[in-house]
Amino acid sequence: MDEYSNEHRPVYEVKANLFKGLAHPVRVRVLEVLASADTVSVADLLADTGLEASHLSQHLSVLRRHNLVVAERRASQVFYRLAYPQVAHLLNVSRSLLVEILEHTRQQLASTVNLPEPTPRTTIPESLN
Repeated sequence: MDEYSNEHRPVYEVKANLFKGLAHPVRVRVLEVLASADTVSVADLLADTGLEASHLSQHLSVLRRHNLVVAERRASQVFYRLAYPQVAHLLNVSRSLLVEILEHTRQQLASTVNLPEPTPRTTIPESLN
């Protein structure tokens, strides 16, 4: 039975599989490129990612398998587009979340600037000799 179409699986498992499709920087980049245009040719995706054709093909296969992109052949070229507009929204939400997380981390680090320096030990404990 196809692991992506089993309607009896819990939603959290189906969601986890969706995120597996997003779990590589190249795939995220491909989705970002596709989100910025109606359709994009494989040739343009190759130029944008700098990947070899076989590697890009593997990533596109994963994205198709997870129903994130759709392929369309036109004469001798293949074009891709996002399968759903919500994919672009998901990318935007993830970027916003990442910015917020990084800002929070920056604030935490900035708050440590005025902490006192640790006092150096002048002697080595006997247990370490």
